[in-house]
Amino acid sequence: MEKTGFISTTIPYVNARPHLGHALEFVETDAYARFMRTKLDDVFFLTGSDENALKNVLAAEAAGMSTADLVARNALAFQDLQSALLCAPDHFVRTSVDPLHLAGATELWRRMEAAGDLYPRAYEGLYCVGCEQFYEPAELADGRCPEHLTEPERVREQNWFFRLSRYQDDLLKCLESGALVIHPETRRNEVISFVRAGLQDISVSRSATRARGWGIPVPGDDSQVMYVWIDALTNYTNALGWTADDPRYQRFWADATQRVHVMGKGVIRFHAVYWPAMLLSAGLPLPTDLVVHGYITAGGRKLGKSLGNAVDPEDLIDRYGARAVRYALLATFAPFGDGDVTEERIVAAYNTDLANGLGNLVSRVTSMIARYRGGVVPFGSVAGGLGEAVGVAAGAVDAAMTGYDHRLAVQHLNTLVGQANAYVDEHAPWHLAKNPEDADRLDTCLLHIAGAVRALAALLRPFLPDAAEEILVALNQPADWRLGGDWLAGMAGTAVQKPAAIFPRIDAPAT
Repeated sequence: MEKTGFISTTIPYVNARPHLGHALEFVETDAYARFMRTKLDDVFFLTGSDENALKNVLAAEAAGMSTADLVARNALAFQDLQSALLCAPDHFVRTSVDPLHLAGATELWRRMEAAGDLYPRAYEGLYCVGCEQFYEPAELADGRCPEHLTEPERVREQNWFFRLSRYQDDLLKCLESGALVIHPETRRNEVISFVRAGLQDISVSRSATRARGWGIPVPGDDSQVMYVWIDALTNYTNALGWTADDPRYQRFWADATQRVHVMGKGVIRFHAVYWPAMLLSAGLPLPTDLVVHGYITAGGRKLGKSLGNAVDPEDLIDRYGARAVRYALLATFAPFGDGDVTEERIVAAYNTDLANGLGNLVSRVTSMIARYRGGVVPFGSVAGGLGEAVGVAAGAVDAAMTGYDHRLAVQHLNTLVGQANAYVDEHAPWHLAKNPEDADRLDTCLLHIAGAVRALAALLRPFLPDAAEEILVALNQPADWRLGGDWLAGMAGTAVQKPAAIFPRIDAPAT
């Protein structure tokens, strides 16, 4: 039976251009999707833009343009950033214009209503426009939003409410049984504690007047629009066309082996509590995994447009290259914690690991095969050598990525680079080439380091797909070559060529 998977980023607000925190989630999810494709028959990677938010309306008013024009312009900037960072989603959903999304959000609302889970009620609460979220006073930090450090406004209005409290026991069962897995374990424990403490019904609509008429109308109530988070969460199934009998929905959601959402820690409650409860109400399958990453920080503070410390990833790409930026995000950022990603770290990681490490190894191997064996990988003994190191690295990378730890996976990859370079230094092909009696030893050495480089290219693919392809092309191997049990199969007898520098050094930032 075919095994398929689904993976998604959150869909960011598009009230402004993307910052480096968005870039992190894009490259993380793209790397996970590429890894999943090595384990499953097919994977659907979804991303998009959250366009029905009040903050988008306010940003458009401030810019003196229509909301539709502002979100279209900024959504394109998010798509362009993903392309620049070599992310390859299967679909980019725009929640204000995608007909599948509009139909799906409306139908899911109707199903929740038919289940008796929606009811109108007067409501008053503290609302942060930046988060598009109500807060309890105890959740504030000195009276301010913990995310944006702004004072929330007090809102009084008639809204529709969702009977979240009805699903407390069902949610606990899913979380405690492992039917819904949250990575890392600490986040799972937080969510379980939150649910055990008792769930309150939540507001799921806003007055059309306060929303400036922007948003998806509540079916049967023109005075209200869907609360942006309720609307946005439904994108994950809507984009697959569940209301249009699209076969993608059955293949990549209903029948999928894995249904994975990747998100920042600030939105875990929406994805781990509200969204599963909505799906239970509507009678749709739940996600299987939630992967919760930390924040990129500057001086210990989360990056954010409203906080004025956003880092422009396009600027970093222009100065250091997409390969360096993508690599630094995956190689230096701890996936489940917060941390700074500075220009110095970007340059150091690239030059140390890639220019001086893997890039130097590729150059050495192809040069020696050209010099000593006319550019053709020789036949040699397949026993011993680097075989064990390759096997250990492949297993370690697999285990790390299965646990959604991209930084650890890259560390294991670089360990193999170091072992391969050490193998070259230990066997010194330049000395073996001087003595005809050492021809067999030279052949075995060249075969093993060529095989190790090919294995490294396959392991590198989720992290730097374009560089992996360049290495495989230099080794005259198919771009989609995968590392199997026989790691040297088909390597001997292959004509290789030394490529131009795959990882040319980059200059450190000016001080």
